[in-house]
Amino acid sequence: MRKDRPFERVLVANRGEIAIRIFRACRELGVATVAVYSEADSAAAHVRAADEAVLLGPAAPAQSYLRVEAVVEAALRTGSDAVHPGYGFLSEQPALAEACAAADIAFVGPSPLTLALLGNKLAARAAAAEAAVPVVPGLLEPVPIPGRNDEASVRSLAAAADSVGYPLLVKAAAGGGGRGMRRVDGEADLLDAVAAATKEAGAAFGDGTVYLERYVERARHVEVQLLGDASGRIVALGERDCSTQRRHQKLVEEAPAPGLTSDQRRQLHRLAVGVASTVGLVNAATAEFLLTPDGDFWFLEVNARLQVEHGVTELVSGLDLVHEQLWLAAGRPLSDRAGEAAARAAEPTSHAIEVRLSAEDPARDFIPTPGTITRWAEPSGPGVRMDSGYGAGDQVSTFYDPLLAKLMVHAGDRETCLARLRRALDELSVTGVQTTLPFHRWLAALPGFADTTELSTDLVARLWQPGALVQSAGRRAAELGAGAWRSFPSAGPSAGQSAAKGAATSSASWWREGLRELMDDRGKAGEA
Repeated sequence: MRKDRPFERVLVANRGEIAIRIFRACRELGVATVAVYSEADSAAAHVRAADEAVLLGPAAPAQSYLRVEAVVEAALRTGSDAVHPGYGFLSEQPALAEACAAADIAFVGPSPLTLALLGNKLAARAAAAEAAVPVVPGLLEPVPIPGRNDEASVRSLAAAADSVGYPLLVKAAAGGGGRGMRRVDGEADLLDAVAAATKEAGAAFGDGTVYLERYVERARHVEVQLLGDASGRIVALGERDCSTQRRHQKLVEEAPAPGLTSDQRRQLHRLAVGVASTVGLVNAATAEFLLTPDGDFWFLEVNARLQVEHGVTELVSGLDLVHEQLWLAAGRPLSDRAGEAAARAAEPTSHAIEVRLSAEDPARDFIPTPGTITRWAEPSGPGVRMDSGYGAGDQVSTFYDPLLAKLMVHAGDRETCLARLRRALDELSVTGVQTTLPFHRWLAALPGFADTTELSTDLVARLWQPGALVQSAGRRAAELGAGAWRSFPSAGPSAGQSAAKGAATSSASWWREGLRELMDDRGKAGEA
């Protein structure tokens, strides 16, 4: 490590917005950057953003971004003295950290041992119990996967579920992101849920181990940002609320968690540091908890990496977490700025909210919507930050996570922050692929989100009704069509007009149907 910079060259073993985010931090520190990419990403934004780039392999992640040996070989070939894994892909795999150590390359993240301990949720639950941190009621051992004809095993599984209590969750011991997770409301669904979660976890993480955990109704998901150095010092930089989710995957995050007292924040931060201390955390991690309606904190898991939502903590704390990560990986102790941020974390003086903009259709259960982006217009102005991995002309592939960008806003209080979010969402425009933008606009205007009375992990399942928005959009389209229809001298485009004038038979039909729908609606309103 030089005094003026942590490393000479850093390879980022990731893609999209997080790779670009890390490149920017490296440039600010005078560190050269290396991108890796698949054949499908040869023209991707993160490849263009790096100083140099190395091809890993074909589009499929297993043949490119998940190849530990290819990543390490690329680092050696480019003279990189550090590898930053970002989030997802290999970020929590001990194999990459071990391979980097063997090649004398710094890994920007926790040690292989810590990754192994925290990468398994059952081991993490055991570590929390050892630190006297309350855990969500459930099992500390994996459940057997019984065959349908194995009556003894089926009875044993049913007994284990009864001991946890319904409703419950079948959860994968490995991985995250909502994969390998199923809610079960009664014994009739238990066997199928265990089989489905096991299969999904095995396909996603290479490990089908699952366990049972109590499902807490109307709970909130609250997590704590942690940093630790080699001396054993670990600090909490504040908490985030990540309760707005669909299928156990986060959609919106904010810092600090609204509604907590300073004493509650201190208690939560102490619990998080206690868990991290049992595994000797060095670098960045996030301890996740459920906040019950009764005000109790129950430990869920630790993600031993940089989180997607780290930016809201940066905005509130004033720290650059990637800068901190790089210096910690280079062997420097926690900075004075980090210590100062931790000291004031229980009494935050501002608020930040992040929404994840993804290529998904929220009106169709958030299914991915790959395609080519034709327009990309980002919001700007005071207190607005946009971490993007795409732009106009970029292709959204079916091979990777559909996250396009993260829109963050920052203000002195939550009310102002929400107003700023609504304004920024109105300025944001993406066409060519369907995105989650309509959902975020709906949420930002929802009274129960603004006053937090509806804030819980099941908010989306309870309140998101896209049908009404689709009907509203249809009416607006019909209204616009009707106005354009009236502008034609002959009451709309005729089938005889040329394509050069922009009207065809199908278009004329569309305009007329639009006018008819609008007129019908107005007629009904008049009758009423």
